[in-house]
Amino acid sequence: MTQRTTSRVSDAAPPEKADQRLTTSDEQGRLPARDKLVIGVLMVSAFVVILNETIMGVAIPSLVRDLGITVGAGQWLTTAFLLTMAVVIPVTGFLLQRFDTRPVFLTAMSLFSLGTLIAALAPGFGVLVVGRVVQAGGTAIMMPLLMTTVLNLVPRTSRGRIMGNISIVISVAPALGPTISGAILSVLDWRWMFWLVLPIGLVMLVIGAVKMQNVTTPRASAIDLVSVVLSALAFGGIVYGLSQLGAASAGSTLPPWLPLALGVLFLGLFVLRQLRLQKRDAALLDLRVFSSVNFTISIVTIAIAMMALFGTIILLPIYVQNVLGMTPFVSGLVLLPGGLTMGLLGPVVGRIYDRRGPRVLLVPGTLVVSAVFWSLTQVTETTPILLVLVAHVFLSIGLALIFTPLLTSALGSVKPTLYSHGSAVFGTVQQLAGAAGTALFISVLTIQSTVLAGEGTGTAAAMAGGVRAAFLYGAFIFLLAVVASFFIRAPQETDDEPAAV
Repeated sequence: MTQRTTSRVSDAAPPEKADQRLTTSDEQGRLPARDKLVIGVLMVSAFVVILNETIMGVAIPSLVRDLGITVGAGQWLTTAFLLTMAVVIPVTGFLLQRFDTRPVFLTAMSLFSLGTLIAALAPGFGVLVVGRVVQAGGTAIMMPLLMTTVLNLVPRTSRGRIMGNISIVISVAPALGPTISGAILSVLDWRWMFWLVLPIGLVMLVIGAVKMQNVTTPRASAIDLVSVVLSALAFGGIVYGLSQLGAASAGSTLPPWLPLALGVLFLGLFVLRQLRLQKRDAALLDLRVFSSVNFTISIVTIAIAMMALFGTIILLPIYVQNVLGMTPFVSGLVLLPGGLTMGLLGPVVGRIYDRRGPRVLLVPGTLVVSAVFWSLTQVTETTPILLVLVAHVFLSIGLALIFTPLLTSALGSVKPTLYSHGSAVFGTVQQLAGAAGTALFISVLTIQSTVLAGEGTGTAAAMAGGVRAAFLYGAFIFLLAVVASFFIRAPQETDDEPAAV
């Protein structure tokens, strides 16, 4: 990575001009026009593709009616999307080293647009899942591409501000997905969730083809196919096992511990292979990024936060529609104020991080999210919807205080030679945690509501009991994030970081 960065600087300007460029970025907060254009195109495109991670959450009740599927099956439209990303993202470390920025971007947007078209034309549930998987293949490439590009182009002293904007993509786009899909479903068929997104994806593809420039120098590298297979089996087994926890309560013949155990086994084999391959710089996912304690703690906290975000995003629409009896449009509107709040706070949090560091944001942020989770363990079938809206707004405020400092502290603690692997690890953990959070929350909901219904509890009351149980699990898990927030610090300058990029 250092070799790539240095060659780009030497080709572009003499050393004294490169130093002057870095000084301008630090003192005036500006980037060269080419860099701003590249980051802008990547950021807008990433927002569009990440939006589709959660767009199906509100649509699950409609799909259950139209396609004759169960709620547990419907959740796979989100879980399969997230799981595909968790499997593909480790490969992006190889892609970003081997190919230029522009072809990687065009590949990602082409896959996303193709998957959107397949989903829009899907005759049934199976083809719809295939479309979502193809969509996810493109989405998986976009976030590591954006992260690695920013780490290479933006000086350390300005990263908080840029990462604050990126946090809008990471957290606000998924939060707005249910709102947008709820608005669409209130007047149109579920297929329009894809027909309306397709032109936007095609427009960004055209803009990228015309405006996107290469900002890295590729180098020859080989991909380890055994590692790809092991990662797919590991992450697939774990998430599938979590999803089967709910099916087990309904009489599933496959014990959920079996795929979980196999997933953990293959994960161990994957880790051992990466430890061996990284000795000759041939790992699919270089685990030397975990040599930084700050990176490790930040990544664990990110995983917990993503479980909370995605679990809440899929759980609240189900609660609002199936327990409180509201329409998909109303359930989407309930999540809108929180999503907008998170977006408005992103840049502000980034500027605070640049001045004060992570802890002043992380500690109050994790405490707010924890308090909201404990409050949501008290919801019933008669809870006023206004209280649900207020709870989600405070949850969004807490998450806004968390994501930017976690993201900046984690990736800033990685050596520049491992930037692409740090981005890939972050993306993998983020998406795997989102899939696990979705599966875990739905599984707990299914188990508890089935038990209560079997005891003679009414449908709405039983569902409310399942929601309370799911949030209780989330509240206990998030206590780990509260503790971790006290140990995360701002990354220090490293001697091997280039003087200018």
